[in-house]
Amino acid sequence: MAVPTIITIGKSVQDVFLKSASAFTQFEHKGVLYEQLPVGQKLDLDEVIFATGGNVTNAAVTFARQGLHSRYLWLLGTDVASEAILQELDKEGVDTSSVIQKDTLRASYSVILMLEGGERTILNYKGTITAHDTHELDLSVIESGDWVYLSSLGDITLLEKIVSRAVKHGVKVMLNPAGSELKEADKLKTILQDVEVLAVNKEEAQQIVSGETLEELVRHAWHYCPVVIVSDGPNGAMATDGQKVIFAGMYEDVPVVDRTGGGDAFGSGFLSYYAQGKSLNESLVFASANSTSVVTKIGAKAGILHRGTVLHDMPIEEKDF
Repeated sequence: MAVPTIITIGKSVQDVFLKSASAFTQFEHKGVLYEQLPVGQKLDLDEVIFATGGNVTNAAVTFARQGLHSRYLWLLGTDVASEAILQELDKEGVDTSSVIQKDTLRASYSVILMLEGGERTILNYKGTITAHDTHELDLSVIESGDWVYLSSLGDITLLEKIVSRAVKHGVKVMLNPAGSELKEADKLKTILQDVEVLAVNKEEAQQIVSGETLEELVRHAWHYCPVVIVSDGPNGAMATDGQKVIFAGMYEDVPVVDRTGGGDAFGSGFLSYYAQGKSLNESLVFASANSTSVVTKIGAKAGILHRGTVLHDMPIEEKDF
């Protein structure tokens, strides 16, 4: 089987992680967890870590580290954050030749205040929003791929445009919808009919279909696309292809350092195996292993597994659809 080409399309982010055992403390009031910072004071930090993120660039690195042809398409600026993002992707072997850079554009930027146990508060600057009517994105790049992996496009009309082009040229689509797409669930459902694999967490799935349990959600979502994966963090994940329903438990009980990128590692881990003809079962195991590794390190990319990593068995339950 030829090595698949996977094209990722969506925003990228410069992340800055701030750690401070004395300044960042978790409080709770009426069931709501929060942080509070005093005004007018200078607070000491224990550590500052720069990393790059963004759902699809995290996925692009998974694909590259697994030996697949990984291409990234988006609009970026010439600002420091944009340059840092491109440098890291280039270093990882991701093809960024289709990225358009303009002085007027800005990358997204996030400052993450880290708490013990992996929880965090994120201050997010969205950067330049790419509209669906832009003529600067060269969508003909899609035609060179076997798969397109989509997330965080920020515009459901752009999503529809990309999916339509992919389907027209026989390119399969995996979608991990984000906030703006999920807000328009009715329109999203019409797009899902052209999507091969849908990957969402439990809360996201409940914005698309009805259901309380993972099994209810995957069965209901399957009516819209052929392969559905619904994850629930440390509680595991469930997937179906209309033939089997598979539940995957926790790959390994590890101390969580930072949850950033765990979901991206899961979705891209799944596709990196599935696109190579691996079974639903095998793909779920690697997805779980990749996600587990990522949350043990700070940043969304540091823990992404490399090709050849030896996997161990994990709890898997399988039954007929």
